[in-house]
Amino acid sequence: MKILVINPGSTSTKVAVYEDEKPIFTESIHHSAEELSKFKNLADQKDFRKAEVMKILKSHGFDPKDLDAVVGRGGILKPIKAGTYTVNERLLYDLEHSKVDHASNLGGIIAYEIAHPLGIPAFIADPVSVDEFEDLARISGLKEIERLSLLHTLNIRANAYRYAKEKGKKFSDLNLIVVHLGGGISIAPIKNGKIVDVNNANEGGPFSPERAGGLPSINIVELAYSGRYTEKELKRLLTKQGGMISYLNTNNMKDVLKKVKEGDKYAKLIFEAMCYQISKEIGAMATVLKGNVEAIILTGGVSFNEEVVEEIRKRVEWIAPVIVYPGEKELEALAFAALRVLRGEESPLEYV
Repeated sequence: MKILVINPGSTSTKVAVYEDEKPIFTESIHHSAEELSKFKNLADQKDFRKAEVMKILKSHGFDPKDLDAVVGRGGILKPIKAGTYTVNERLLYDLEHSKVDHASNLGGIIAYEIAHPLGIPAFIADPVSVDEFEDLARISGLKEIERLSLLHTLNIRANAYRYAKEKGKKFSDLNLIVVHLGGGISIAPIKNGKIVDVNNANEGGPFSPERAGGLPSINIVELAYSGRYTEKELKRLLTKQGGMISYLNTNNMKDVLKKVKEGDKYAKLIFEAMCYQISKEIGAMATVLKGNVEAIILTGGVSFNEEVVEEIRKRVEWIAPVIVYPGEKELEALAFAALRVLRGEESPLEYV
């Protein structure tokens, strides 16, 4: 099975062709600010980015007619259950009219544009809006506000599948805590293969390299009415300029750890505080599974740093063994999600 994988980012488009589990090639196309400035919004970039993908295929001498499917990164959609979705007209409409102007919305659109003329399926898989919450997890503490499921679904599920395969177990039998450590942090308890809770990486849980995490609510109200920030500025402060950036003016963990090794006591305090908060959230999610946790999986770019892993491990390994799958293999995860459908191991889902 040959699968074209498309993962649009804000200034790049990552492309790969897989033959079964093996990549034939992978490339990342950089889009300059000058190129992107020609477009009023992300949706207008569709034809431009599609043309760039087709150029990559041509440069590798790959005939699109040899493809069995095209899969794109899932965008900002309505809450849906986890899995691989066939791109239909309703899904296309919601991607094109999403209230959030995010590059991932282009994944399914471009996948469909390429696949449809070839008569092959177009898919998306495990977007950030996957919602498998149990009812208890939705209660916030204020009737007007419901807790939402928003997480790094693709990487979390991909690594849970990886663990299941390595252990020779069914995904649906697993109870795990999967921790995505990146610019944002998602900590998800997986109960019998379903993500039944998670800290919303934009609004709660531990602070991260660039997000503030859960904050004292009264202080947030006071900050909102202080006159120092517009609504847009305050949201940016919490989601783009919080965490390590707020304390140490960097979101690069290597820079933080360099400061720590050089004897910077304040940097050491902030580094340990982040790991402390991550560990607390893992402990909280262990209660969701009533202590029945087979493994704690650390993944994402930050988990490449052994110091981070060890600081977390020493606080949580009494709960369950700590497994580390560093990095974000989004292209591979998308390819494998499509492959499971093509092989009949999973049924494709319909977006309604």
